[in-house]
Amino acid sequence: MIAKLLLSAAPLALLVSAAVAAPPVDNVSAKRHPNIAAAQRLSTQAYEKIVAAQQANEWDMGGHARKAKDLLDQVNRELKEAAEVANAHH
Repeated sequence: MIAKLLLSAAPLALLVSAAVAAPPVDNVSAKRHPNIAAAQRLSTQAYEKIVAAQQANEWDMGGHARKAKDLLDQVNRELKEAAEVANAHH
């Protein structure tokens, strides 16, 4: 009985966690850092494609899609920091 309840709650938990997690934000100036901004846009697009893949596969991807999204979010933050460091050196 408990196993059935847990199995039925898992898809709902995944849906709620996906709704809470926001995609990366493109926050690097394309005028000051066109290449970094382009990389940031591409990482955001990759994140969005993973979300689409999760939806197409009913979120059952063994946690790998979530990990990929987390890594892309980290990439996005690192790109922002790279732009800030470049700003400090000019």
